[in-house]
Amino acid sequence: MYYDGKEFLKPFIESFDRMGRENVGKRGLVLPNMEDMVRLENEIMALFFPGLSGGEDSDELISTIHYHYDNVAKLLQDAIFLALTYEDKGKSNKESIEKMTKDALDKLFKALPSIRFMLKLDAKAALDGDPAAKNLHEVILSYPSMKALSIHRVSHFLYASGIPLIPRMLNEIMHRETGIDIHPGAEIGKSFFIDHGTGTVIGETTVIGDNVKLYQGVTLGALSFPKNSCGNLIKGAKRHPTLEDGVTVYANATILGDVRIGKNSIIGSSAWISEDIPRDSLVYNKRAEVKIRPIRRED
Repeated sequence: MYYDGKEFLKPFIESFDRMGRENVGKRGLVLPNMEDMVRLENEIMALFFPGLSGGEDSDELISTIHYHYDNVAKLLQDAIFLALTYEDKGKSNKESIEKMTKDALDKLFKALPSIRFMLKLDAKAALDGDPAAKNLHEVILSYPSMKALSIHRVSHFLYASGIPLIPRMLNEIMHRETGIDIHPGAEIGKSFFIDHGTGTVIGETTVIGDNVKLYQGVTLGALSFPKNSCGNLIKGAKRHPTLEDGVTVYANATILGDVRIGKNSIIGSSAWISEDIPRDSLVYNKRAEVKIRPIRRED
């Protein structure tokens, strides 16, 4: 049996107009491709760490860098152009958006050396902070936090530069692959390490200082969402924690709201925090009573 069902197609198409999208099919509604974003993530990793795809001797290294540089440039150029076009919604001409795209790419590629320097410090922090880590190459090749931070530091730069769509798309792909959920708006300092990483959540307005270490399952989230007089959420307000330099947060701790965790403080596992913590503090839950009894076995 062949099912036609064409009589339902017309009302489905009309639903787009009812959502106020009268310019369906026009330039303003073309979106970046998610498959291209996956390719872009892989190319970014290979650009920062050419050893992932070869490049042992100097000549091969240079050619490998050129190859991935060109791929990142092409994928980003197409994606940023589409994102800016979508955001513009047909107000500007193509040449104007092409110039904005080039300016954004120029800024990013100029910043690549400093971003890579930050990633090297992140890798060193992982090596120094994890007794199970044998060497830097093991960290770069296998630690989920390295991929998460490599993508986040690029995404954050694009986010801070006002590029729409692309930063969030990249970070959500990274989230699926690593289990680490970092909003591209989060500001992260030098030598950052997330041990294990699974289930870690870092919100949009989080600020993290230098030499900070998190464990799996940590949430740096919002306690409440500020609203205006009409009851609508106020976008962009500071609503996530600030972690000062040298803070360590152990597994499954939850820190909510615009609170400040003071320098060199240690937050114990499963702690729930919604207030400021002074510097050099140790925060932990009172240990629950543990009872041990023999297992009763029946014949």
